Amino acid sequence: MNITTVRDGSELTVKVEGRLDAITSPQFEHTLDENIAGVDELVIDLAATEYLSSAGLRAILYVQKKMNEQGSMKVLNVSPEVMEIFEVTGFAKILTFG
Repeated sequence: MNITTVRDGSELTVKVEGRLDAITSPQFEHTLDENIAGVDELVIDLAATEYLSSAGLRAILYVQKKMNEQGSMKVLNVSPEVMEIFEVTGFAKILTFG
């Protein structure tokens, strides 16, 4: 997995490339923890995300809870395969997609 962060004022965009699973979700959480201070709007770009496991879902929920306390979060560029995971698990009802 490769994670790219781009900060523009109080907006942070995080691009996830590869798999977000049990092996890579700790890196995802760590990257967000290091960069989320002072962020009002978080954008998670999943255009290059090939796979999302339950550990990846948990990591996204972890970040969503943090952002509920300080601003907003949206998820962009979700492939049909990953969107199906969000829908089956009910995450499609609690996340904001752009």
